[in-house]
Amino acid sequence: MTSLFSLTPIPRAHGLRRASLAALAIGVALLAACSRQEPEPRVAAAPAPAAEAAAQKVRYAGYPGVTGLGVQLGIEKGFFKDEGLALEFITTQDAVAGLASGDIDVADWNTTGAIVAAGKGAPLTIVASMFRHVGPFYLVGAPDVPSVAALKGKTVGSAAFGTGLDVYARTILSKEGVPLDSVSFVANGVNAAALATVENGSVSATIIHEPFASLAEQTGKGKVLAAGYDYLPRFHTGVIVANNQFIANSPQVVEKFLRAYFRSNEYAKANLDEYKAFYAKRLGVDPKVADAAVQRELPIWANDPTVSLDEIRETQQIQQALGFQKEIYDAAKFVNLAFIPKPPKP
Repeated sequence: MTSLFSLTPIPRAHGLRRASLAALAIGVALLAACSRQEPEPRVAAAPAPAAEAAAQKVRYAGYPGVTGLGVQLGIEKGFFKDEGLALEFITTQDAVAGLASGDIDVADWNTTGAIVAAGKGAPLTIVASMFRHVGPFYLVGAPDVPSVAALKGKTVGSAAFGTGLDVYARTILSKEGVPLDSVSFVANGVNAAALATVENGSVSATIIHEPFASLAEQTGKGKVLAAGYDYLPRFHTGVIVANNQFIANSPQVVEKFLRAYFRSNEYAKANLDEYKAFYAKRLGVDPKVADAAVQRELPIWANDPTVSLDEIRETQQIQQALGFQKEIYDAAKFVNLAFIPKPPKP
């Protein structure tokens, strides 16, 4: 069993095997024995089928863990291979820097981070929303915390200051009537590290992703106090971005990537039993945890590639109100949805 959030690399496409000289000689001899006609001119070999041709490499900085599982399942199903693509996964803490340097072609990234970077001149374009673009974040409290309101005067983990996770944590508390100046916020990391701070008593609650919210409940070491999307249903958190030069040089590859990406996530949602088993095995969690985590996120699993400029403006306004963003950028300058695959005509 692999550890949480481990990924499996994609095998490279193999070349066609050449027929052995011996097999070729036997074939010629049989042909001569079965026919008294003059030998026909040699015919050039047919080109390899498109599916077997050399795959187009795409350097992809995908999110790890749950967010990347749909893509991983799609790879196993051959959906990217069907498009003639081979993904080279790039692990990075700053996809924008990789996109700007040209070391990354396509990346999953947080929406406001992409907008601010593009607004400051980074050569990237938002080409689609991710399969879910509302924050899949949960406020998990220690077992003795009865409600969000009980966090007044307590210490709360907000992952990393200024991020979408931080926005959700502060918004949940504020909307539940907890004065933000009464709370001590700490940057306690994400995933297992964040959950550990609840378990050891360093914080009374933390904002966190799945499967750690469900894991906390299964083990009795924490409980979900609030789902972030109930409080910020229009706060846009996830987009797919591409390097501008890559777009200019390989526009069809961008479209193929998006087609395989959404085909992968649509397949996962349509085949939940298979996806849950894949989820549990790949992340190394109990199947009951995988089931609870997947069910909890179905309401925001939209598989909608479009990008709402109104939502992005509202998202930036929330960021600005919290002091996380200095100015509002015109997102229309940095969004190009022309590469979203068109549905087949009936």
